[in-house]
Amino acid sequence: MHVNSSGGGTASATAARAKIAALSASLSEVIRGKQDAIDVLVIALLSGGSVLLDDVPGVGKTTLAKALARSVELEFQRVQFTPDLLPSDILGSSIYNPTDGSFTFRPGPVFCNVLLADEINRASPRTQSALLEAMSEGQATIEGTCHKLPSPFLVLATQNPIEFHGTYPLPEAQLDRFLAYLDLGYPDAQTEVEILFAQAKTHPLDRLEPTLTKADVVELQEQVRNVQVEESVAKYIVALVQATRGDPRLKLGVSPRGSLMLFRASQGAAFVAGRDYVIPDDVQKLAPYVLAHRLVLTSKAKYGSETKSRIIKELLEQIRVPT
Repeated sequence: MHVNSSGGGTASATAARAKIAALSASLSEVIRGKQDAIDVLVIALLSGGSVLLDDVPGVGKTTLAKALARSVELEFQRVQFTPDLLPSDILGSSIYNPTDGSFTFRPGPVFCNVLLADEINRASPRTQSALLEAMSEGQATIEGTCHKLPSPFLVLATQNPIEFHGTYPLPEAQLDRFLAYLDLGYPDAQTEVEILFAQAKTHPLDRLEPTLTKADVVELQEQVRNVQVEESVAKYIVALVQATRGDPRLKLGVSPRGSLMLFRASQGAAFVAGRDYVIPDDVQKLAPYVLAHRLVLTSKAKYGSETKSRIIKELLEQIRVPT
């Protein structure tokens, strides 16, 4: 990840970006050859957004989530999603105390900073939807009572796109809550050789040390929100989003929530790059990761071998870039 201090100008900004660079380097020690995915994950953390990791088993989805949790001093919880998992297993429930007839709320694993939802598509839609409010509003309503979640809060969810038996595809409303969608893919031959030797004696996860504290993350997220976005760049984001809504190959385009998340992710990308202002390059870099998973192809496009990523790429080439 390229990090410089050209836009910050202050010692605190330089120190902040040094910590971000250390976090990126830490993650790169565990997940080799996937710098783009690491960059997007770091940007999502700084932007306060959740990430969906979708790929075949064994490429490092869960390992990457664990590496982020160990590299940042945040409370981490992991839930293995299964068909028999209930919403209360995630959110928590009230426990009856027979001695005085009272009920005590016992919080579930969602009350943390980083929730790893492993194989999220194996749980029923009812259980999947338990995360909707948490991801959108940072709170959970349980038995009529609203409980605030710790801040910061984000969900790192994994799913396997190959197996369909016993899985429940995430509904569009759920997908729309994820800031970014990542697929890691297989490493190249040389990187895979490096992985073999890196794990010959111990796993790189065991050697990770925290590079950011919880206070650091909260402060960095605040700084990201202060990154300037010119009106011309905001209009560029809206033009791109509106183009998806009118594309004949798409049954469903990007929602206003999607444009807001691209706006925030672009601020994060600018901050990581050492600027206090967003440029169109930031939007173009993040658009495939932030927008593609929000699209729904028509049947004709789906069976015509069209892909969501290709459509986003084409729209980026067609829409005039502000100068």
